[in-house]
Amino acid sequence: MQIENIELFKVPPRWLFLKVTTKGGIVGWGEPVVEGKADTVATCVQELSKYFIGRSANDIEDIWQTIYRGGFYRGGPILMSALAGIDQALWDIKGKSLGVPVYELLGGAVRKKMKMYCWIGGDTPDVVIEQAQSKVKEGYTAVKMNATGALEWIDSTKKIKSVTKNIQLLREEFGDDLDIGLDFHGRVHKGMMKRLITELEPYRPMFIEEPILGENNGVLEHIYSFTSIPIATGERMFSRWDFKELLHRGVVDIVQPDLSHAGGISEVRRIAAMAEAYDVALAPHCPLGPISLASALQIDFTSINAFIQESSLGIHYNKGYDLLDYMENPEVFDMEDGYISLLKEPGLGVRIDEEKLRSAVKEGHQWSNPIWRNQDGSLAEW
Repeated sequence: MQIENIELFKVPPRWLFLKVTTKGGIVGWGEPVVEGKADTVATCVQELSKYFIGRSANDIEDIWQTIYRGGFYRGGPILMSALAGIDQALWDIKGKSLGVPVYELLGGAVRKKMKMYCWIGGDTPDVVIEQAQSKVKEGYTAVKMNATGALEWIDSTKKIKSVTKNIQLLREEFGDDLDIGLDFHGRVHKGMMKRLITELEPYRPMFIEEPILGENNGVLEHIYSFTSIPIATGERMFSRWDFKELLHRGVVDIVQPDLSHAGGISEVRRIAAMAEAYDVALAPHCPLGPISLASALQIDFTSINAFIQESSLGIHYNKGYDLLDYMENPEVFDMEDGYISLLKEPGLGVRIDEEKLRSAVKEGHQWSNPIWRNQDGSLAEW
């Protein structure tokens, strides 16, 4: 179980995979990445390797604590994403060494299957309807879409009215048979929140995601008391300490830590337990690859407050390569009636096609998010 070697693979569409190998030949996989900062995170993983190469892969918690507390500066997207991938790989090794899925090591499953949702989008209502119809045919009973494009700090009535059009058409097409999440993506400033929510509330969204940027979470108190729509946030929060005050203030209904950003399986399990203590639901954020999704499902299977799981299958970011393309066992993510069943294979439950991975490394990627500007040339939130 002694950790002997690590290797990193930067592959399209925008992913970074970590392979950790023990002296006995057991391989664990992790997915440490910040979208648009893959090279930075890769360097961070290499830098942190001195804390775990040569150690037993069994020592997951002590390695986590050493990496987190061993540096004077801690937290944040780069360090916590690097730690997340390392942690995922160690849990994968431990599960494989014992011949059981990770959720068995976390206390066992509390459910037999997990409800899934996927992303839809488009610039016109016709495209949104078309994509939603396609996803429903694939078996999904829930979808998520961006609520808005670029917004000014205070925008026009015309723009506000246009925001409601997509969800209005989806409700007319599917009634209440389709759950619809709306992702505000931190694009909306405080002065626009109440007006937008007022327009959207009649269409009964499943939740509003990231209604305000994480650095402005103080505003959630005003939003929370204004609407009955469940409020979700957390994809840009990286540890239990980031979630602590939010939960204590009682201004969130759904937390969305990302398994590749928020310290991995070890830390998200703790965040899930904290949220449960505050009667808050869990819906892990996951627009990334198969290792990240498998890690999220391990948490979902063992967390009583998990209610839905995001998948990147078919997401617009996945150009050229999609969720299943690097897997030897893609069937584990097969969906029936909107649910994925318990993953049964040891460790994280996904087997990576290393030959395809090595081929894709030659292509690599330089993904970064777009830079948006308002009509006057000022920067807009993406």
